[in-house]
Amino acid sequence: MDNLTKELVEYRLNCAREDLKGAIDSLSNKNFRFAANRAYYSIFHSMRTVLAVEQKDFKKHSAVIAYFNQNYINTGLFPKDLYKLISDAEKVRDLSDYMDLYVVSFDKTNEQVESAKLIFDLVEKYINNLGEK
Repeated sequence: MDNLTKELVEYRLNCAREDLKGAIDSLSNKNFRFAANRAYYSIFHSMRTVLAVEQKDFKKHSAVIAYFNQNYINTGLFPKDLYKLISDAEKVRDLSDYMDLYVVSFDKTNEQVESAKLIFDLVEKYINNLGEK
């Protein structure tokens, strides 16, 4: 990996980390809508971190998710069950951001935060393993 790619990978991983921290803090402050939003963005930036390794990016969230699913989940580089977690996080974020009167529950928000933690940890491990090669 060249230096510019390494910087981009680190930048995106840091964005994912910051969003995860925001999700955790917002959950503990009972700001569930914001916590669900930040959890989704932690997941999104985690996926974009992996894509940065191969210098890929897309304008649409759906394209990032589809590419990550096709090239990293379906190939076995990441666990198969991640796709459901990612899809669920995207759905909850869309509902809580764009649907009036949708109220995300503590339990659903907690699920989103736990998913974001899992995905962030897996991506961080994946990136660290690449650096060891």
